[in-house]
Amino acid sequence: MRVPVVVMRGGTSKAVFLNFGDMPSDRLLWEEFLLDIMGSPDQRQIDGLGGANSLTSKAAIIKKSDLEEIDVEYTFAQVSIENQLVDFKGNCGNISSAVGPYAIEQGMVPAIEPITRVRIFNTNTQKVIIAEVEVENGQVKTEGMCSIPGVPGTGSPIYLSFTRAEGAVTGKLFPTGNPIDIIQSPKGPINISIIDVANPLVFVHAHNVGLIGTEQPHELTTEKLNELEEIRSIAAEMCQFSTKDEATQKSPAVPKMTIIAPPQDFIDVTGVERKAADMDCTIRMISMQKPHQALAITGAICTTAGAFLKETIVSDIISVKKEVVRLAHPAGIMETKVDLIAGNISAIKVVRTARMILEGYVYTKKNYDFTSKLA
Repeated sequence: MRVPVVVMRGGTSKAVFLNFGDMPSDRLLWEEFLLDIMGSPDQRQIDGLGGANSLTSKAAIIKKSDLEEIDVEYTFAQVSIENQLVDFKGNCGNISSAVGPYAIEQGMVPAIEPITRVRIFNTNTQKVIIAEVEVENGQVKTEGMCSIPGVPGTGSPIYLSFTRAEGAVTGKLFPTGNPIDIIQSPKGPINISIIDVANPLVFVHAHNVGLIGTEQPHELTTEKLNELEEIRSIAAEMCQFSTKDEATQKSPAVPKMTIIAPPQDFIDVTGVERKAADMDCTIRMISMQKPHQALAITGAICTTAGAFLKETIVSDIISVKKEVVRLAHPAGIMETKVDLIAGNISAIKVVRTARMILEGYVYTKKNYDFTSKLA
């Protein structure tokens, strides 16, 4: 069977976008269907659309919404490369930046110049994201001067506002009830902070896991990644996502392991020298058991929120509370903007770029009954 798809880049990630009506009518078949079209499990994803990297093995399912004050509903799927698994637990902020342009181009949202606001309901987290998309001559504008670390060239800016993002997956700001927990890691007892804002993250201080905090992805050895996954697995059990022993298979995407350290000079992956004075912290994330090449948007949102919370590992490092938070990751420095009301966060905003790469059909290996055919 052939199924209409759009391949889009959103921020530093890439995903296959599907209309809800082109998904199998039986929700229980969604995992099988997505594994089919992405070519998983297979390290190369040679028989599907996946890019053999966790940042490019993603899918987004979009439908026009009937909810009040919502334009579209968006379900994110992280498709495992190595396992027979699709994780629907969390969201991807980078892919969220492509939802607005997709909805406009597909006619789900009318194009209004010069800025079209798209109100997105993420079904994974039950949270609302507002996207501001530039429109020109009735179409999404892709050319512009906005540059983001980790993506070559420039594009039109897309502003994403995350509001009331606390408890996105677990329903709690602190899934364990504590801003800091002490766990028994492979190297002994260490402090961790598990925070759930936009996505649940487990934070560790770099020096507690034998790191500096400026390591590049290729410098994290298999031994070190296994040690970090052990810590993440303990956190997954503390979040009640799975047992520690099953976390890698059953909850590989959340919580996300995040290593944080104070500002310090380093050379990023593009060869640019980054100065400590230009950042508020250094941050390194692990995505699906592999080092993230840049920084997840939901990770940036959660880290920013953590800086404003009392007695967390994040607030200990980012001690000065400012409207703009500068997060230094392997590919550069990402800025988030905090909207404050009476000293409390009302929204956290980031800027991304996105564009359509391909529109066409993907051929499946088997036949499915699709939602659109039953309407």
